[in-house]
Amino acid sequence: METILFLIRHGETEWNLARRIQGHSDIQLNELGKEQAKKLAAWYQNHHFDAIYSSDLSRAHRTALPLASLHGLEVQRLSALRERCYGDWEGLTYEEIRERFQDVDPEQSIYGIEPFVKMQQRADAVLTDIASRHPGQTVAVVSHGGFINSFLHWITEGKQGTGISRIDNTGVSLLRFESDRWEVLKVNDTAHLQS
Repeated sequence: METILFLIRHGETEWNLARRIQGHSDIQLNELGKEQAKKLAAWYQNHHFDAIYSSDLSRAHRTALPLASLHGLEVQRLSALRERCYGDWEGLTYEEIRERFQDVDPEQSIYGIEPFVKMQQRADAVLTDIASRHPGQTVAVVSHGGFINSFLHWITEGKQGTGISRIDNTGVSLLRFESDRWEVLKVNDTAHLQS
């Protein structure tokens, strides 16, 4: 049986506006981010969801709450759905990183940065587990842009995702999981923001 998964990026934060790396830092939604979450919920109010999950970071959880409330569901928070950990780089812009650090390769773990492939494996493990728990159902998962792109990159062998796909705040990517295989149906749908 197939599972349909709506993979959603959180709403906007002030650090998004300032282009600061958030990673595991727990940054709140700004006013626009809260409005985006409301628009997302309103757009999907007549769509059926069987479960709603989010990262345990507040920007993802707060994005999921209006959608969950409209559907009478609890948001199940999982730390495995967090953004990539950027260690010493969190809170900095890329300009500040270039000024402060000699090595600006994010694959260098000397600054406490989670290796890209580890994030991909974490994304694959948690999303496959969620999909496997909900055969024949539709699930919404609210997470983070880097996390979502890394997963798209992983399941499409680099045809989509990191370096290719843009994931906007509250952008929705639609996936199908069946017989242990993922299929990407849509990437970064933002129709709800145009309404």
